[in-house]
Amino acid sequence: MFKFKNKTLISAAIFGLVLLLTSVSIPSLRPPLLNILKQPLKLSTLIRRELGGIIFYHRNFIQNERLKKEIDLLRNKLNVQNEIYLENLRLKNLLYFKQKSPTKLIAARVIGRSPDSWSSSIIIDKGTHNGIKSGMSTITYLGLVGRVIEAQESFSKILLISDPNLSISAMVGRSRQEGLVSGTLGTHLIMRYLPEEPDIKIGDVIITSGLNYTHPKGLLIGTVIEIGKEFSGLSRYAIIKPAVELSSIEEVLVIIQ
Repeated sequence: MFKFKNKTLISAAIFGLVLLLTSVSIPSLRPPLLNILKQPLKLSTLIRRELGGIIFYHRNFIQNERLKKEIDLLRNKLNVQNEIYLENLRLKNLLYFKQKSPTKLIAARVIGRSPDSWSSSIIIDKGTHNGIKSGMSTITYLGLVGRVIEAQESFSKILLISDPNLSISAMVGRSRQEGLVSGTLGTHLIMRYLPEEPDIKIGDVIITSGLNYTHPKGLLIGTVIEIGKEFSGLSRYAIIKPAVELSSIEEVLVIIQ
């Protein structure tokens, strides 16, 4: 068997040598002979590539799965870092506002929200132990949030300005036109009891008038985005976009009075 293989190899080598010498001595035969010699090389390369793909498939599969897990881990780390950055930014703004405010403020975190759709309220992690009482106003550095309606030792409940049960005496910052702002359980507020020809226009800033003892004068409520006429035709109303995004509050400041 070994001898047979040796003879075969010798014969193949002699055949290849004859083809090589022939291509050198006869130029016209060189291209076809070179093409003949290229075919085994192409076949060998193809076989080697396919065998390599089969042999290394399992290794590449495991490596690909490992890389996917690493990507997911890095993505999670990036999300955590982004949340930390946003929280630090919010707390920095709250701290700056607190330091500049002439009134005493208590910072608190939102730890819960009303589970029903008929009210808009949040729970914060500060209570009577921190000096918070029912009736106190809550704000962020952007504007008015709501009013404390219940205060326990370690937590408090705040009714947001988007709740219809909360009404706030307000006025137009530009003209001092007064009205009453209430929630709508939606994303906007409504300012009612405006005269038939009020001095108010779209884009006006609405602030607290100070007539409610619970809300100090000058707190930003929002901006007028629409003006309409009541069904009676005797008064007007204004739709207000709140200055604070009430659906995504995470920290608040309670005004200690």
